[in-house]
Amino acid sequence: MIKNSEDKWLGKWISSDFAEVSKEPEFSLADMFGGKKAPVPKPVAERLHAPIVFKKIFNIAKTINSAKLAITAQGLYQAYLNGQKIGEAIFTPDYTQYQEYLLYQTYDIKDLLVSGQNVLTVVVADGWYAGRIAVSGESCQFGDRLALLADLTVEYEDHSFLKIGTDKSFTVGTGKWRYADVVIGEKQDLRIKNELATNTPFAKRAEVIDADYERLAPQFGPLVKRMQTLTVKKIWQEENKLVVDFGQVITGRIRLTATFKKDVDIKIEHTEALDQNGHFFKNIIGRNKDQEDHVIGNGMLATFEPDFTYHGFRYIRITGLEQADIQDLTAIVIFSDMKRTGEISTSNRQINRLLQNIKWSQQGNMLSIPTDCPQRERAGWTGDMQVFAPASTFYYNAENLIRRWLKNVRIDQQKNGEIIDYSPAPASFYQSTLDFKGSLSSAGWGDAIIMVPWTLYQRYGHKEVLTENYAAMKKWHNYSVKSAAGHKSGIDCYIWDTTFHYGDWMLPSMMIGDPNPMKSAEATKDVVATAFLAHSSDLLAKISNVLGENGDQYTVYSNKVKQAFAEKFVKEGRLTSDYQGCYVLALAFDMISDTNTRKKLLSRLVALIHNNHDCLDTGFLSVPYLLDVLVDNGETDLARKVFLQNKCPSWLYEVDHGATTIWESWAGIQPDGKTGTFSFNHYAMGCVLDWFIRKVVGLKEVKPGFKEVEIKPQIKGVVDDFQMKYLSENGLFTIKLLNGKYEFTIPEGCKAIVYLPDAAGFLKKYPEAKNQNTGISVKPGTYQWEY
Repeated sequence: MIKNSEDKWLGKWISSDFAEVSKEPEFSLADMFGGKKAPVPKPVAERLHAPIVFKKIFNIAKTINSAKLAITAQGLYQAYLNGQKIGEAIFTPDYTQYQEYLLYQTYDIKDLLVSGQNVLTVVVADGWYAGRIAVSGESCQFGDRLALLADLTVEYEDHSFLKIGTDKSFTVGTGKWRYADVVIGEKQDLRIKNELATNTPFAKRAEVIDADYERLAPQFGPLVKRMQTLTVKKIWQEENKLVVDFGQVITGRIRLTATFKKDVDIKIEHTEALDQNGHFFKNIIGRNKDQEDHVIGNGMLATFEPDFTYHGFRYIRITGLEQADIQDLTAIVIFSDMKRTGEISTSNRQINRLLQNIKWSQQGNMLSIPTDCPQRERAGWTGDMQVFAPASTFYYNAENLIRRWLKNVRIDQQKNGEIIDYSPAPASFYQSTLDFKGSLSSAGWGDAIIMVPWTLYQRYGHKEVLTENYAAMKKWHNYSVKSAAGHKSGIDCYIWDTTFHYGDWMLPSMMIGDPNPMKSAEATKDVVATAFLAHSSDLLAKISNVLGENGDQYTVYSNKVKQAFAEKFVKEGRLTSDYQGCYVLALAFDMISDTNTRKKLLSRLVALIHNNHDCLDTGFLSVPYLLDVLVDNGETDLARKVFLQNKCPSWLYEVDHGATTIWESWAGIQPDGKTGTFSFNHYAMGCVLDWFIRKVVGLKEVKPGFKEVEIKPQIKGVVDDFQMKYLSENGLFTIKLLNGKYEFTIPEGCKAIVYLPDAAGFLKKYPEAKNQNTGISVKPGTYQWEY
């Protein structure tokens, strides 16, 4: 039974008069990007309040048959029974659009209960609900009062029940946490007595408050957990501070066992990069982007790990502790507990590092929602997910995490159909974004509502994801059509130039030296927006047909957009926005029907790449299609050269400069060694993983869910050998290239169409097939061929 009404809960929403979270002064995006300084804040310890601790003492009188705890909070909670944490999950409830969608979790607690007296303790901190999560650092984005709701149900062996709901009988206080903000950091005071298991109630009783029940829904999708630990790779001293290198950029926090000097405030700072001289360097700047934890010592050996915060880091800097005081130090890797589905390794060390970098960035940016980065914004940007969605399905089964996020996207959709830039949207998003760019959405970002569900359907084969989002897709498309038309007439109605778009965001040539992403938006937005208008229309036609609806209207509209595109933007064989990414999108989305014109556009794209020293200069929205466009149009050698390039900008340039994740900016570390104030953990440009699997390894779904696949390696010479495993919805695929021999396994219930590689060779079972363009249908089993 779904507990989404007050009468289905025994418990009431409870809080306290000291559970209110302090509000930060407003500071808009326009102010931030305009170079204005944020209001000078009070010290963190004066602005932030302590998490609230709820306690209930009760008795177990008989033998237990079963025991469950259903629980949620306004804020992040951790629940304990008799001092033992309930469940492995952390950061509960997940990050959602809390005012309309709040998840509750249900735990089996039988093994934690004891005969006689028991103590239920729940700590609630600011979290995403009330913490400083806005891009420009505001707090209280979904509410300003922490609260708890819970039902504890014990069934005894005699079938009688003990039922406890949150109410005024719970007492409230605080514990060792001085403050805990999910972005800024956490401060613990080890001198304070641990209240988690004591059977003494607090002096103050909880208050029952009015809060909504209809928004409640049972847990859906993976929970956030501690997934891995990393040991120290190197430690050194800078002045009187310790700097620690864990060897890998992660999303998480540290666990430190040490003798903490009494009354000393130990500070732990986090960063992803060092400066060009190898010194600690804060790469993330901005209001409330501290990434700083504190612990006050009690003079004893103790273990410190934050509970309600996480950071993006590889390095930490510790002030107030000597190395001799440290007994153990590890980094805790945290992300949503998704099922691992893909593995790949090659004979090329650099490419292996790149592939691992993509995996690490996916992990670090799939913590409750798909984020752009785990340190500065941590926002569910629709554009980032749209770009990375195909790649996101390889290493992990991300279906339910993304479906949960898509529900937030639908909730945030505006009445006029706009899909806003990121979801869940904090309160400050709306006016701040309008002031900054005049609209709440952008082509290529809002199109995620169509493109991401389509990708999930193709990869996992579940039609529900299309059904769930279909109404929102049509609303977005209607908005896009009306927005593009504006008050214009004729073919101009099909050109989307009426509002701001991010365009081919962050063109490398406009980000190296003097970074200016807005310049790339201005230069490319109209061409890019119009291309996505046509592409989403084509996809919506396909989705309509899958769902048994007539999609012809969307095809007709797409064709009109394409005709207008050709007339408006193609002049003498070139695009009016003469940039690599614009040509890529024009070719990838079939915007040009005339064969001769397509050849000219391809020729210009090739020339632009050569003119850029055979390096890419594609922005945010076009990178996913660059190498496909080259391979599919006969420029395989150039695709190989661009992929293997190690000059800046390129994927392997980052590897050569020590990257362990995917960077926000191709030149996060400049060729001269200067480190920029960028994120070093943005998964979007890791979209190249999808191309590598499809074109180099050769695995591509033909029918949704990999019921039928194509095995067609199309680009040789990228690596000599590789081994890949992929656990699809319909079984395990393996493809190997070892010592000149291909081997692949097709799972039961699936079919494969196999295309041979370029070189002379044959499939052993079908020696008559020697042409690359001859597809061979094979049944489940393991096959080999040589070349």
